[in-house]
Amino acid sequence: MPFGGGNKCGVCQKTVYFAEEIQCDGKSFHKSCFLCTVCKKNLDSTTVAVHGDEIFCKACYGKKHGPKGYGYGQGAGTLSMDKGEGLGIKPEEQGAHRPTTNPNPSKFAQKFGESEVCPRCSQAVYAAEKVVGGGQAWHKSCFRCAKCGKGLESTTLADKDGEIYCKACYAKNFGPKGFGFGQGAGALAHAQ
Repeated sequence: MPFGGGNKCGVCQKTVYFAEEIQCDGKSFHKSCFLCTVCKKNLDSTTVAVHGDEIFCKACYGKKHGPKGYGYGQGAGTLSMDKGEGLGIKPEEQGAHRPTTNPNPSKFAQKFGESEVCPRCSQAVYAAEKVVGGGQAWHKSCFRCAKCGKGLESTTLADKDGEIYCKACYAKNFGPKGFGFGQGAGALAHAQ
């Protein structure tokens, strides 16, 4: 311990006295200096990661010094477009996309090349994205009520004139009209 006080802080290099000292990796820090180098979040013994003279939270450490590539970084099921420029990471340059020029399609493509067309977007519907409803094949993303846009299932739809609707919109637009119909439970509508 240096003469006249405590150890020097690993961040600000000022004297750290016992009452405000946090020790990590053989170094002393002020409580107020024990922050992630990148995001400035408060750290503790369970969230700190050390690299050289720098301290990080585990998330920033993983982004800056962890493995790179597909499947690493943000946890299960998330997609991040952050390339790490804020952390000093230089993005890799990618070459231009070159589509295949194979003139011989596979036997599978020749045999099953004819695909059904989605009535909503007029694009081809392939087996992996196919949902059948109202006697037609739809994309999963197009399988929605034509009025309100609510996602549908084969058991919760009603069809009319080649379009599909949720039961509520179908009843409102094509169901019975008059007193007591189409206005909700127990409501009467009277037009003069």
